[in-house]
Amino acid sequence: MQHAYKPRLYDQLEALPEGLTGEILNGQLHTQPRPSGPHARAETELSIDIGGAYGRGRGGPGGWWILIEPEIHFITDREVAVPDLAGWRKERMPKVPEGHRFEIVPDWACEILSPTTASKDREIKLPLYGHHGVAYAWLVDPHHRTLEAYGLEDGHWRLLAQAADTDSIAVPPFEALILELGNLWD
Repeated sequence: MQHAYKPRLYDQLEALPEGLTGEILNGQLHTQPRPSGPHARAETELSIDIGGAYGRGRGGPGGWWILIEPEIHFITDREVAVPDLAGWRKERMPKVPEGHRFEIVPDWACEILSPTTASKDREIKLPLYGHHGVAYAWLVDPHHRTLEAYGLEDGHWRLLAQAADTDSIAVPPFEALILELGNLWD
């Protein structure tokens, strides 16, 4: 009797067709298509604002790597998340890895919610980020035009700030930047 070869989850993730993003969360492979226009707009604008001030030091303190959709390996090839945005303080990660695997836990992760991913982002990824020690997490919802910022305290998420519509807000860990939410969706 021959046993059929069952590929590892990471092999399945790597074999996904172009246009699908995959993650391995709590031992399950999750896939989603490329983001919608409102999602992509919010992600791009946040990347420009935060990346300019904190990544490049333009109008802010610099000292961070801000990256779009990095593949974070909390456990190599077994617990793999792809946040919409993530940031590392340069003193913790002096240079960006050459390959596509990021094995240093980010200091900040941001998920842009969509109707099809909101429950996964809130109920699976946010607890996973906390479990692995991500210090800050943001949830941005372009459909409801909201931003929620959380800080990890004693292993639990604490809501640090909540904003909506066209609010201007300074949000940890990027409080030197006044973020104008209207730019994310108007």
